[in-house]
Amino acid sequence: MEGVDRPAIVTFHPTVKDFSLLLDAGGNVDCKPSHLAQFGVMGSVFARRVLKKDEPRVGILSNGSEESKGNELTRETHLIMKRCGLNYIGFVEGRDIYNGTADVVVCDGFVGNVGLKMSEGIADVLGRIFQEEIRKSLRARLGFLLLKRAFKAVAKRVDYSEYGGAPLLGINGTCVICHGSSSAKAITNAIVLAKNLADSQFNRFLMEDLVKNQESLKLSQRQVMRFLDQLKEKIIH
Repeated sequence: MEGVDRPAIVTFHPTVKDFSLLLDAGGNVDCKPSHLAQFGVMGSVFARRVLKKDEPRVGILSNGSEESKGNELTRETHLIMKRCGLNYIGFVEGRDIYNGTADVVVCDGFVGNVGLKMSEGIADVLGRIFQEEIRKSLRARLGFLLLKRAFKAVAKRVDYSEYGGAPLLGINGTCVICHGSSSAKAITNAIVLAKNLADSQFNRFLMEDLVKNQESLKLSQRQVMRFLDQLKEKIIH
């Protein structure tokens, strides 16, 4: 799309209440601050228009929530995001993806894809450990029968096939990326997601927000250096 430098892959992650969005989940491993800021705009519009979330909270994934944390990329992105018309809450940590602190978590595709694969691996190993523990005793099997409905509900919330796939935002059109091993259920839900994305007129609303924030998404090198100098002074004092 015009005004989008890089399209981004957005993935769904379960929280206590519903789920959060993470982007980019692997489309762009090398990003500039302006790219991450655009991801924030795209994620916010997606959360508002497709998922019907009012004033979605947007955060930058970092190694701490303090303003002095992060690296050069996240700090410069932080400066840009503060100027955009978003419900921006600052830096968030990895655990915040799942505790619901932010509705939209922004990062580059390298970090996002590593985080995504780690999450999938943890979910898989926990499922295997759980199955092994159930087989160890009659008491465990009886306990499972009593809690079977609750366990099924948990499994459904963490099952990627319930979401269908990962939308690719920022292109002229509608696209949902699916696993190569997707089940019929996953493909069905991906089609439903694609229809909702198209019906929401996401691209039109995204273009409006990009135009509205076009000046905020552009920062001079002088402004960036001034911000970094002020941050260094805070750390020293």
